[in-house]
Amino acid sequence: MTTTVLREFGLADHGEVIALWHACGLHPSRSDRLDAIARKLERDPDLFLVIEEGGHVIASALGSFDGRRGWINRLAVAPAARGRALGHCLVHELEARLIAKGCEKANLLIERDNDSVAAFYARLGYAADDLVFMEKWIAR
Repeated sequence: MTTTVLREFGLADHGEVIALWHACGLHPSRSDRLDAIARKLERDPDLFLVIEEGGHVIASALGSFDGRRGWINRLAVAPAARGRALGHCLVHELEARLIAKGCEKANLLIERDNDSVAAFYARLGYAADDLVFMEKWIAR
């Protein structure tokens, strides 16, 4: 029997996690480069989680906390591993860790071409808000 382990992300997981994101239809950006993720880990390494099985990462969720709001980003479960509540497990674990940090509200963003995941989040108690998301890359 293969052991399934939820653990914190390590930099050695980077390539495998990026491949997982691609397999799940997510679009890594330059803020997902190894150096950028290393900087993220300096702030809250306990909020970037992976689920490993048989020596391979099969699910991930990148959380963060800015002292005011928590964020859940890049939730991904390998297509072959879906239907096993791994996404639920990651979200619940991130929420527990955010609460432990004093966070009262968690936010998330869904890319438009991945909006079918909205039903998943709705089942977990998340609701759409009427906000306009804007961004600007301020460094090259």
